Amino acid sequence: MSTTLSVHTESPSSLDADALVVGYHSGGDAPEPASGAHDVDAAFSGGLARALSLLGASGAAEEVRTLASLGAVTAPVIVTVGLGPAPADGPVDPDVLARAAGAALRALNARPEGAGRVILALPSDTAAEAGAVAVGARLGTYSFDRYRTGEKAEKKAARPDVELLLVSGAEDAPAAVERAAVLADAVDLTRDLVNTAPSDLVPEDLAAAAQEIAEQAGLDIEVLDEQALAEGGYGGLTGVGQGSANPPRLVRLSHTHPEATRTIAFVGKGITFDSGGLSLKPAGGMDAMKSDMAGAASVLAAMRAISSLGLKVDVVGYLAVAENMPSGNAQRPSDVLSIYGGKTVEVLNTDAEGRLVMADALVRAQEDDPDLVVDIATLTGAQMVALGTRVFAVMANDDDARERIVAAAGEEGEAAWPMPLPAELRAGLDSSVADIANVAGERWGGMLSAGVFLKEFIGENVTWAHLDIAGPSFNQGGPHGYTPKGGTGAGTRTLIRIAETYAE
Repeated sequence: MSTTLSVHTESPSSLDADALVVGYHSGGDAPEPASGAHDVDAAFSGGLARALSLLGASGAAEEVRTLASLGAVTAPVIVTVGLGPAPADGPVDPDVLARAAGAALRALNARPEGAGRVILALPSDTAAEAGAVAVGARLGTYSFDRYRTGEKAEKKAARPDVELLLVSGAEDAPAAVERAAVLADAVDLTRDLVNTAPSDLVPEDLAAAAQEIAEQAGLDIEVLDEQALAEGGYGGLTGVGQGSANPPRLVRLSHTHPEATRTIAFVGKGITFDSGGLSLKPAGGMDAMKSDMAGAASVLAAMRAISSLGLKVDVVGYLAVAENMPSGNAQRPSDVLSIYGGKTVEVLNTDAEGRLVMADALVRAQEDDPDLVVDIATLTGAQMVALGTRVFAVMANDDDARERIVAAAGEEGEAAWPMPLPAELRAGLDSSVADIANVAGERWGGMLSAGVFLKEFIGENVTWAHLDIAGPSFNQGGPHGYTPKGGTGAGTRTLIRIAETYAE
């Protein structure tokens, strides 16, 4: 099932569709129609707001109500979605619009017949609003059905394609909607990879997926297998991967543009399954560990989108891919690894493996002489302790870079928070036998000490930022807004926006 997006300027009341989505604000005695809903409300002689009030609707953000139109408009079904209080001055917050559109489309997609042809009459008076509605609606149609069987799966597969008709008079709305489609495709790719069973996405499989995507997108690609990694001195990847029957890979993707004046490097953690190695995780903490490659998935998806958008910036993307398993060949606590470039690491905990593979890739990425290095990883459980499951952390060796990345995330509706890299935490990573240990001697500040560890592999004159997406990358709770259960695609849009800002 595919999804298409198009822009229309006709009255939403007259367009032919299976459903019509409008927005309402909270406030007053009854929900108040938002921009785009007034024609529909007029078709009901102003009675739609009263009907919503009788149904208990208040217009609160992401509140969804479905009503039969009874012929008042062409579409047989009307879906109203809350937008919260109306802004006192200016347009509706784009993130509010995106999440509202996503909630409405999730509700429609949950019907036995699916969403079908849907008119989006949410506030879209500006290109920014139109883009937000488009990306939210598009992400709200996501469904991962690879492993579904039986009658329900057959009926779902037989549904018609989703067709989204966005009503907007904004001059730049078509361009905004086109970009939204590219972003949504990228997020959905990340979600698909994260949701894939780990037995179907071992390191070789992820590298093969990258190869296929590179060929389709016109990206250059280089894949280092286990022999090349061992010969090249990539001790982090080979050490983590040696306990698995599925050997590690390092994937390098590149997008070049003839008018580019800057280069960015993205580095993604790609642990296709993380058992913890010999420092075995408890059973209850292992079932979501297929998501430990979300950073690499987001880099791969962002690279495809950057190529599709034709951004005037050179971008290299590294996927540090391995499977962390316990076996007779697995690395042991107290083993010493030599990272690419020569620095040695004492492995005190084999479950702190992500930073080991990332160290290899970070050192290699700096050989491309980038203006900025950004790594993205499901690196620490401590990230969730600090920031919960919906906000990812941004650390950097440059204050301006950190703030620009947090701003880029905010522009794309992704919640990010700046975090420090306290210098005093470095002493906790001292090793009695090697240059550095992979974990600190105390439990406090685990997310920050992991960032401090990675910083040790960054050159003095290199601008670098680290995104810890451990919580937001995989939603183990209920769906909300445009976010489904399972893989979320967190960080993907932020990477694309970073590339856009450097292209600009």
